[in-house]
Amino acid sequence: MSFLSRIMDLKSKAHFSAGGNNNRAAGNGGHAFEGTRKRSGSQARSRVAVIICCFGMVYAVIGGRLVQYGMASPETVSSIGPADHLMASRPDIVDRNGEILATDIRTVSLYAEPHKIVDADEAVEMLATVMPDLDRRGIYRKLTSKSRFQWLKRQLTPKQQSRILALGIPGVGFRPEKRRFYPGGVTASHIVGHVNIDNRGIAGMERYIDNQGLADLAAIGMTSDAKLEPVRLSIDLRVQAIVRDVVATGMEKYKAIAAGAVVMDVHTGEILAMASVPDYDPNNPAEGAKEGWMNRMSNGTFEMGSTFKSFTTAMALDSGKVKITDSFDARAPIRIGGFTIKDFHGKHRVLTVPEIFQYSSNIGTAKMADVVGIAGHKEFLTRLGLLTRLETELPEVKTPTQPREWKKINSITISFGHGVSTTPLQTAVAAAALMNGGLLINPTFLPRTVEEANEVARVVVKPETGDKMRYLFKLNANDGSGRRALVPGFNVGGKTGTANKVVGGRYSNTQNFNAFLSAFPIDDPKYVVLTFIDAPQTGEGGGRTAGLNAAPMVGEIIRRSAALLGVKPKFGEDGSALLVSY
Repeated sequence: MSFLSRIMDLKSKAHFSAGGNNNRAAGNGGHAFEGTRKRSGSQARSRVAVIICCFGMVYAVIGGRLVQYGMASPETVSSIGPADHLMASRPDIVDRNGEILATDIRTVSLYAEPHKIVDADEAVEMLATVMPDLDRRGIYRKLTSKSRFQWLKRQLTPKQQSRILALGIPGVGFRPEKRRFYPGGVTASHIVGHVNIDNRGIAGMERYIDNQGLADLAAIGMTSDAKLEPVRLSIDLRVQAIVRDVVATGMEKYKAIAAGAVVMDVHTGEILAMASVPDYDPNNPAEGAKEGWMNRMSNGTFEMGSTFKSFTTAMALDSGKVKITDSFDARAPIRIGGFTIKDFHGKHRVLTVPEIFQYSSNIGTAKMADVVGIAGHKEFLTRLGLLTRLETELPEVKTPTQPREWKKINSITISFGHGVSTTPLQTAVAAAALMNGGLLINPTFLPRTVEEANEVARVVVKPETGDKMRYLFKLNANDGSGRRALVPGFNVGGKTGTANKVVGGRYSNTQNFNAFLSAFPIDDPKYVVLTFIDAPQTGEGGGRTAGLNAAPMVGEIIRRSAALLGVKPKFGEDGSALLVSY
């Protein structure tokens, strides 16, 4: 075998040997790859199964919630929660019989999140279709501001909320709130008062409630979700409605600029009714801001005219220096300090004390005050609470005014109701002390028993002084200027007061401030009723004195409310009203 042949043979064997080894290696690698692929496929299927299960659970939860919402009442479209879930931020206010005077109702307010507003111009236009009176420029500024929250409209009506919801404006929403509602409207506005937009009391008993701690608790977030106990007042809503109607009618009938009245329990100091007109609707207090907010009964001071002769006469009798059988010379006017004091309808003769009261003699009253003296006069009026600020729950109470220095001329004019300005309410309170046996009891707008009243009462006059004043009140009603206040069967007594009104710093001869101070039944008084009418232009029979307008208002109040107050009329066997004798 040649060398070349041998070399070729060796190459051929070497090639065969290498090819066998490669075939064996390839066979072993194929089996390994196939095992790895099977394991990867099994893991992928497990992952897919887990993902499918997760998606299935998510969709099951979503489906369950959709079913739950679908089964819910279709009326649940408001963002306001049920009443049980709303915080009762203020207690109800009710009258002495439980009738609601003020309560919270559910409402919503509209707000915006400016950073979520897509098109401010479009949003303003859409909102204006629901609220035509919208301040478009102001709303646009709010919607384009840098803040993240802006109030757009507080306390929407349900209809407004529904229509705005239908607009679907992005970035606009609702927040549940409370709104104070006064079912009686103007009926007891000055007593109940009102709240501001944030449901905080700013007048009347609403403010009193906040001053007792409710506002402080709300400020620090400690108000409770539980419904608060209602605040019960002393007023009787039925009597209140009558009093308000009488003074409003009187103001219109007698062409006056204002009028007012109060009914007070002489034994407890409870105010059963009190009204002052012009007034306002606490559901919309802004409309009455000019004149209606002024509560002239407690927050206005006036020269009360001849009603003050009740206190001057009581002072003279209580001092012991004057007896009811005494007489004073009223023939000539009193001239002092450049002033002349005379009687409106002078009798020009010597008058007894009852006649001075009956004929409302300025001269005779001034002479009784002179007997007591300046210091005694001032002390007595202070004792009756007529010269100091009245203490009661109502926040709107004005302080009386008096001369800095009391001189003889001051004492004389004050004796018949000029020179001291006080509130009509505290005039009624002082009169109650003359009718209940001599006890001065601060008035209250909350319920109070006789026992509770006696604990805070102060003796200011002798019981026998009260007996004499009841006699004089009855005399004046039967035979004096108070005849138009009489109501058959109810024995009304009282004193008129016709004062020249101060206009531009001078007493006017054409404008009066008239009042009638009364009590009934006068044999055993239970209630004091006081009315006033400011600048009336006319009265019963054409005049404009207190006996012709303020007195008839008292008669109307008593006629319509006596039965509601539990006072029974007294009649004789022949059907005539019984009169009181002393």
